[in-house]
Amino acid sequence: MLNYSQMLLDRASNLRKDPTWLATQINELSRWLLVNNNQTLFDSNSCSVTFLSFTTVRDLDLTEAIFLGLDELKTSHFALDVSQLDETLLAQLVGNAEFVDIRRFGVQVEIAQGSMAALARGLCYWHATHRFCGRCGSKNDLIEAGHSRLCSNDGCKHQTFPRTDPAVIMVVTRTFADGVERCLLGRQAVWTTGMYSSLAGFVDPGESLEQAVAREVMEEAGIVVENVRYIASQPWPFPSSIMLGFIAEAVTEDIQVDKDELDDAQWFSREELAQFGNWHEEGKQLKLPRSDSISRYLIDYWCNLQD
Repeated sequence: MLNYSQMLLDRASNLRKDPTWLATQINELSRWLLVNNNQTLFDSNSCSVTFLSFTTVRDLDLTEAIFLGLDELKTSHFALDVSQLDETLLAQLVGNAEFVDIRRFGVQVEIAQGSMAALARGLCYWHATHRFCGRCGSKNDLIEAGHSRLCSNDGCKHQTFPRTDPAVIMVVTRTFADGVERCLLGRQAVWTTGMYSSLAGFVDPGESLEQAVAREVMEEAGIVVENVRYIASQPWPFPSSIMLGFIAEAVTEDIQVDKDELDDAQWFSREELAQFGNWHEEGKQLKLPRSDSISRYLIDYWCNLQD
């Protein structure tokens, strides 16, 4: 199971639109997940998401509380962005817990908890960046339990919804003249030294996912691909994407790196990938991407496809 992709709460999509029902859910049993400047409240000792009780948060401004869903016991879970809260008050509120980027703990976080935290982070980011109407510039009000915003201008009333940007990510493979199958990985100059990852890019308007895969591989590495095959997807709200994972077969093998896109790209065999972490190239230890990412999932998937 891919990290951040197992949000098990019932989103109660129809019920949450009813303000009367929603008001009943903000009760003594409700659980609250705080987000502060895109960081989530964690118990760092156990790598667990920290949920606060309603009693703890009841004196805060809850007008922009975001309903996440109901658990199996019908307990309501909410997210609340406290980025603007006074630091002294915030410290008193969270106690020994701390705000950290979810990815700091990665696969150490229980998948369902991490998925819930990722949803909360993504929604809080969207609200923070959509406070004003994109059509007329008037203030946007939170509605539908935080799953929409509505322009306050009576002459506009444009409604907007949380945004997810689709991005394709792909392992490109080719069997060379020596009979060895290799995959194409690249790296950006800003990444950790020695790290290589799957190629990736955002889907353009009017473009199919398969077309996006072919275009991105050609733009970044100058490689022509065919037989694009979907493998898996992963929510990646860092800040607002969904990663759509593919494997594609290369028609060509001569790499021509676009330096505006990548610092380097290379073909690697399964045997070479197995040595990452031990293998040094020009004094640099080569590394695979983080283990909570779909990039790593796709690479591992390909490595396990041996006949």
